[in-house]
This record gives sequence, structure tokens and C-alpha cells, in this order.
Amino acid sequence: MHTVSGGEVAGILVAVFWAILVSFLAVALARVAQTLKATTELVAEVTDQAVPLLADASAAVRSAQTQIDRVDSIASDVQEVTSNASALSTTVASTFGGPLVKVAAFGYGVRRALGGRKEDVPAKASRRTVIVGRTVTRRSARGKRD
Repeated sequence: MHTVSGGEVAGILVAVFWAILVSFLAVALARVAQTLKATTELVAEVTDQAVPLLADASAAVRSAQTQIDRVDSIASDVQEVTSNASALSTTVASTFGGPLVKVAAFGYGVRRALGGRKEDVPAKASRRTVIVGRTVTRRSARGKRD
């Protein structure tokens, strides 16, 4: 019979410990490999979906830039038309404004001359006050209605 010495028991324990450690590491490495494989597949799927989305976004940005350029062109045209209209109105006002005022004043003078002095006196209007929906005629100091 062979007796087991203390050194042999220690060697067996170390060997068992290393076997358990290697097994644990092998399982951990297998799980890490599975995780890396799943991550690689996920990245590939995201890439496959992201590329068309980025292309669509790029096309949308280009289209928006084209529309902004058109709006800018329209805005500059409107500004030019506005300045032209302002210049035209100033020209018309300076060309016809003075003579039209003179013609209106002449017409007013002719009407006054032909109409006589009776029209110069304005008709006396009655003084009325509106109080919450009804009209009240004021009386003068002498007690008569105006």
C-alpha cells in the first residue's frame, strides 16, 4: 500500500484548483465570444438600417437647402419690387401732389364763391349725450333744448 504524503495531497489540490479555474475561464470566454458575436450582428443590422436613413436625411437636407435658396431669391426680388414701388410712389407724389392740391384749393374757392355766404355758417347741431344705450338731449341754461 502506498501512503499519500502531504506533498502529494497538496499537488492534487493545486491540480483540482487549476482545473476548476481553467473550466471557469473557458465558460467565461465562451460567453464573451457569444456576446461579441451578438454585438457584431447587431452592429451589422444597425449599419444596414442606418445607411439608407443617412442617405434619406442627406437628400432632405439638400432639398431644404434648395428651397432656402429659392426663398432667398424670392425675398431679394420682393425687396427690389418694394424699393421700386417706393421710388414710384415718391415720384408720383412729387409730380402730381403739388398740382392736385392746387386744383383742389381752386375748386374749393370756386364753390365758396358760387355758393354764397350762407353756406359758410355751419348749422347748429343739437348736443346729445349717450348714457348706457339711450340718448339724452341736454338743456341749455335758459331751459330750451338746443
